[in-house]
This record gives sequence, structure tokens and C-alpha cells, in this order.
Amino acid sequence: MYTDILPQDVLSRIEQGEPVRVLDVREQDEWESGHISGALHIPLGQINRALNELDREQETIVVCRSGNRSSRACEYLSSLGCRVVNMTGGMSAWSGALAYASERD
Repeated sequence: MYTDILPQDVLSRIEQGEPVRVLDVREQDEWESGHISGALHIPLGQINRALNELDREQETIVVCRSGNRSSRACEYLSSLGCRVVNMTGGMSAWSGALAYASERD
């Protein structure tokens, strides 16, 4: 089971200096068009890779373009015991700064 969070609440947590773990499940071209600084990039089709890179006990906010792929990723990852939160609205609703590095900032 997982919960949802609004993009503005994620941004607020980042601006307050909270350590926020973000997993971006969009495709490479979407990632390159701008992503949340510090996010981990693993496209949805490669989501099994996330199992080796996520701390299952640490909350991870999962994002995509609109919230649909991230909700599927959350369903899968939460069924395996990961603490995940879906960012509803996705990057389409993100009003914070964007990073443009190749894999991880």
C-alpha cells in the first residue's frame, strides 16, 4: 500500500531542507527534458533495478510525467515492501526548479 503527495508538498519539503528521496520513472528523453535535482532515474520498464538501489525502509517519492506510471511503480514497489509515495500530477504539475544532468545530480 502506498500514499499520494502533491507536487507543491514535495517542493515545500525540499525547500525546508528535508532529506527527500525521489525516484523518476520516466523515459530517458523525458528525464533529459528536466527533472527534480538529486532524483534517481530508473524508467518504469526497468523498475526491477530499483530493488537494488532503494532502501526499502526509507520513504521514496516516485514521479513520472502525470502520475500514472508512478502509481504503477508504487503499486509494484509497495507490494515488495518498499515505502513509496506517488507524486500526483507528476512533473506536469511541478513548479520547482529543474535539473538537466544526464543520470543523477
